[in-house]
Amino acid sequence: MKVLYIGGTGTISTSCVAESVRQGHRVDVLNRGRSATVRPLPEGVGHVAADAQDAQAVRSALAGRQYDVVANFLSYDAAHAAGMVEVFAGQVGQYLHVSSASVYHKPVRRVPFTESTTRHNPFVPYSRDKIAAEEVLERAYVERDFPVTIVRPSHTYDDANPPLPGGWSAWDRVARGEEVCVAGDGTNLWTLTHAEDLAVGLVGLLGNWSAVGEDFHITSDEALPWDEIYRVIALTVGVAPRLVHLPAEFLSTLTPGWIWAELLMGDLGHSALFDNSKIRRYVPAFRPTTTWAAGARRLAAWRAAHPDAVAADAATDELLDRMVRGHHAARLAVATLAP
Repeated sequence: MKVLYIGGTGTISTSCVAESVRQGHRVDVLNRGRSATVRPLPEGVGHVAADAQDAQAVRSALAGRQYDVVANFLSYDAAHAAGMVEVFAGQVGQYLHVSSASVYHKPVRRVPFTESTTRHNPFVPYSRDKIAAEEVLERAYVERDFPVTIVRPSHTYDDANPPLPGGWSAWDRVARGEEVCVAGDGTNLWTLTHAEDLAVGLVGLLGNWSAVGEDFHITSDEALPWDEIYRVIALTVGVAPRLVHLPAEFLSTLTPGWIWAELLMGDLGHSALFDNSKIRRYVPAFRPTTTWAAGARRLAAWRAAHPDAVAADAATDELLDRMVRGHHAARLAVATLAP
């Protein structure tokens, strides 16, 4: 089976490309090829150079090429989704669109999430754009028999990308034994998924023709409180965790324009548990095996092996420090109101 990945070098897509190669697929990736990556592609993977956001450029770059399946990791809004329908309608047997589990209803009304959970997220423009893209593709399936399958990852990480607000800056702050601010009271349950586990589910849908017209989330079954997520990091690097807390709605005031503040309000600040029975019915091989404790050890090993791969980010560190100062200022302000 010949598969084209649009993207192919990101946190999730790199693992999916590797899993496809492992399963014997002939794989190409389409991207601009301009960014250095810490995630090298497997030997034998072909490269098509094009701007994935330009539908005409994609069409031109793929002229004369044929694929059984296209998996698009770089489609973010309705206009782009519509452009991809025009490029690939009648050209492929399956078009897999990577959406996001952040589309599910916020504030959370009921867990676990299933694929039938209402899509509604007034807090995060990214999520609203993903919903709009899904709606375009669903209409194309109904009206034009466009062979779409929709996949919704949740918070997915790999060995080179810690799943924390602030990334490696937050990880290093924990490792230095400094205070780290956790949104809310740290008890909301959150699901982290290693990209290699997700890849088994996603690749199992490729060429799975009964999955056309269907949507799936693909996540781990392990849900941990955010305090425990940080505590595991501290134990992994051998320090005592120093966690402080601040309501999520304060963060947008403290860190205006920071993408993580938006996500904490509209996504990470809520509990996220998933019913994965649907993906298991379609892909029986999907059985996540990487716990967060194991994933944290893998991240620590990668960090030790690549000390120069992630440069210090002074701006992010200042935002994280501002959150801690916000916690202490809020405690002091509340103390002045005490009788």
